[in-house]
Amino acid sequence: MSIRVGANPISWSNDDLQEIGGDTPLETCLAQAKEAGVVGMEKGHKLPRDGAALKDKLAEFGLTFVGGWYSTELLKRSAREEFKAAKSHIAMTKGGGTDIVIVAETSNAIHGDRSKPLSERPRLHKSDWAGYGAKMTEFAERLADEGLKLCYHHHMGTIIQAERDIDALMVHTKPAVHLLLDTGHARWGGADPAALARAYRSRIGHVHCKDVREAKMRESNAGDWSFLDSILGQGKELGVYTVPGDGAIDYVSVFDELKGYSGWVVLEAEQDPKKAPALPYAKKGVAHIRAALKEAGLA
Repeated sequence: MSIRVGANPISWSNDDLQEIGGDTPLETCLAQAKEAGVVGMEKGHKLPRDGAALKDKLAEFGLTFVGGWYSTELLKRSAREEFKAAKSHIAMTKGGGTDIVIVAETSNAIHGDRSKPLSERPRLHKSDWAGYGAKMTEFAERLADEGLKLCYHHHMGTIIQAERDIDALMVHTKPAVHLLLDTGHARWGGADPAALARAYRSRIGHVHCKDVREAKMRESNAGDWSFLDSILGQGKELGVYTVPGDGAIDYVSVFDELKGYSGWVVLEAEQDPKKAPALPYAKKGVAHIRAALKEAGLA
């Protein structure tokens, strides 16, 4: 598989706050995604959970299934218990025709809570990393036995947000744990996404592309806003995240560090579609991704 450009429905309908874009029909999302130029879609809450039905729905619009988010709770349960809890997600993934399982630890995450500023995000004590990494590795190896690839999603408001958290995860896990490189979460979390790509190229299994409005990011950091308030914006203003080509991230430099990568590059922009209409932003983002891939020699 060479590089394919996909999208996440979150630009049309938010998963963490489902009233945002809640009135956007799934069919509108899929038709516009196709019009914007993507060939696959990740799982959103409006898509069927049954794998075969999901695959058929996407096929109506000429799209394939990329993969979906699975919330782990390995701070509370064993890898064996997590694997059992993930059975329906595993079945959906296989039935949908993909091998990508996107995971993030959410047992104590705050990114979905508008009442909690990002300064209150959880942190893992250095003495806990080895045990956590061992459980994540075991879970990933169990998925690998099913023919699936665990791609860990570092995310604002979770225990793996900052560069040092990503480094700790990589140090304390084995190769079955792949890294999902998210350019927007990396930049906001204080890391250089190109440096992360360079450091972990051999373990990057999936890529999310969203951009950052740096002035809005600095305002959010200074005001200690919640994640949701930050991405949705205050009043009529736009939020921290936008599509590639509309923010501060140099995508050519990121893709330059991904020579030899084979897999999905997924467009995201967690915005309120009433303030940032999804289709024109998606077109802008896809065009920028494709141009940057070409310039980096990855097209």
